Amino acid sequence: MAFVIDGKEAAASVISAVTEASVSLEGKTGIKPGLAVVIVGNDPASHAYVNSKGKMAKQCGFNSIQHTLPEETTQEELQALVDTLNADPQVHGILVQLPLPKHFDSDAIVQSILPEKDVDGLNIANAGKIATGDLESGLISCTPAGSMLLVRRVHGDDLSGLNAVVIGRSNLFGKPMGLLLLAANATVTMAHSRTKDLASVCRNADILVAAVGRAEMVRRDWVKPGATVIDVGINRIAAPEKGEGKTRLVGDVAFAEASEVAASITPVPGGVGPMTIAMLMANTVIAAHRTAGLAAPKF
Repeated sequence: MAFVIDGKEAAASVISAVTEASVSLEGKTGIKPGLAVVIVGNDPASHAYVNSKGKMAKQCGFNSIQHTLPEETTQEELQALVDTLNADPQVHGILVQLPLPKHFDSDAIVQSILPEKDVDGLNIANAGKIATGDLESGLISCTPAGSMLLVRRVHGDDLSGLNAVVIGRSNLFGKPMGLLLLAANATVTMAHSRTKDLASVCRNADILVAAVGRAEMVRRDWVKPGATVIDVGINRIAAPEKGEGKTRLVGDVAFAEASEVAASITPVPGGVGPMTIAMLMANTVIAAHRTAGLAAPKF
């Protein structure tokens, strides 16, 4: 049976290091890291995410600011708020919770966040830094950064000689994940819905990363014996065994069967998920250190 990579435990150790860095920064400079989260509309899942981010920010010793705007907020009103937060020296990180209601041009809002305050790592300036191999001066998007930290826990910092396959080529996850693996010297294949004979491509992977949003798509015979499997998918499926109308969360990997051949694997839930919020906190404390002209902590 595979070793199950514990994302909760890894996230807790990141949060502990972030809290230490935050306390130290405030002690040295009087600067308290500030994270502003903006949410528009009434989506219950988004509100749950935002509440957990706010709670975690307070736990880390941050100044946690939340702006909750009604569904009918206009593009101009939201843009004005982002502009105000960009100009506020006490705000080091800005996060606009996605998805925004349909009438917004989300990309215009996301790209208007200053790159140095873009703790989600979605600004094209930050994406471009990863693409050119500069992992030091930008902010790396949270889910790839968290997934990479889990890979490093198994394989260390240098992935020379290892084949990595990323299934999924989204700008949010697939592309930056591929680039991070490449920067760590892995030989990287980017696979996607148009890849011919996807299963055989996956069977070459020493590190297999699944991020396609299709429940349990990756089966046992897709996994190379002894591989590390990072499952980024979060899918809700029917769970009649729990009772009528009940559901459960599963990843993009058929966990039970894949864990019979993999050497290590992340579970869903409890794998990559907790890392995303932990890396958001890490990005905020990094941004605050840079504002203060201090060397940023590494995670």
